[in-house]
Amino acid sequence: MARLPHLYVALSGHGFGHLAQVAPVLNELHRRGRPLRLTLQTLIPAEVLRGRIAADFTVVAGGADFGMLMVDALTVRAAESLTAYRDFHRDWAVRLAWQEAQLQIAAPDLLLADVPYLSLAAAARLRIPALALCSLHWADILRGYGPDEPDLEELCAPMLAAYNSAVAFLQPAPSMPMPDLCNARPIGPIAALGEACRAEIDQRLGLCGDETLVLVGLGGVSLRPQLDTWPVLPGVRWLVPPDWAAPRADLLSWAPLEGLSMPDLIRSCDVLFTKPGYGAFTEAVCNGTPVLYVERPDWPETPWLCEWLTGHGNGLCIERAALEQGALAEPLRALLAQPLRPALAPTGIAEAADWLERLLG
Repeated sequence: MARLPHLYVALSGHGFGHLAQVAPVLNELHRRGRPLRLTLQTLIPAEVLRGRIAADFTVVAGGADFGMLMVDALTVRAAESLTAYRDFHRDWAVRLAWQEAQLQIAAPDLLLADVPYLSLAAAARLRIPALALCSLHWADILRGYGPDEPDLEELCAPMLAAYNSAVAFLQPAPSMPMPDLCNARPIGPIAALGEACRAEIDQRLGLCGDETLVLVGLGGVSLRPQLDTWPVLPGVRWLVPPDWAAPRADLLSWAPLEGLSMPDLIRSCDVLFTKPGYGAFTEAVCNGTPVLYVERPDWPETPWLCEWLTGHGNGLCIERAALEQGALAEPLRALLAQPLRPALAPTGIAEAADWLERLLG
């Protein structure tokens, strides 16, 4: 039997936006019938991976990066993150040896990184072809929080060297500019498309069908606002995570919707209430759903995400104080009054899959 090409995916566990970029591309390879052996190295739980990735895969439990340390989905622990990067690089040789050992055991034909630089550095040392895919890289994010740190460039140097070692660094729209990369290749947006399931959702939740249903997804890092400050709005229902233990009849857990994916929910709801993040914004725009989002002014990626959202879809920003105080009625009304833009095609999926097919040979 012929040996299957082996793709090794190093996937950041900093939120689920990295999985939202990679999974549609892997699913496109699977849809094309591409015979492939697939390994994922990540700290994202296997059940979450299987909820997004259609193909069979093996998991290597281990993180090659940590992104930024977070208080919650909106608040970065900047000083602690800088300390963590210094510790990470102080042990660089040990960490690199560990990553090289994982790759030597797996012996892949190609590495795909979104976007751990340690994995790219190890692949370069082992002469394994590598492709990077992400809307950001950690050197630019770190610069956003420590521009005056005396050792900033010393920290960024190995990161940028690893990113530049890849055959290409694919930048799915919307991406940060990344001026330090010599191998950047812009591609279209990447987003999973959901199924329209509103009738089924209404039936499972006991809704009449004429309510405004707002899906609340503030990110994979825990953030639960003070729900008792939220207004009771006539005809509005909020679809919230099960662990929020919502105390009111208009705050509905999505637990009864088991079997429906997050893209299904985004496509079927009237509004997505979220924070600036790649997966949330692109999945909303590509599924034709308006976005009410909480400001995230310190996150370096935010300006490009928000400009793209308002340029291609429907979006409206609220301040963090409005979330905490429950000042949601007027922003929601204004968002729903916007003329609805048509859904955008996620053309970056096929473009990234084409790159992988060419490099796999």
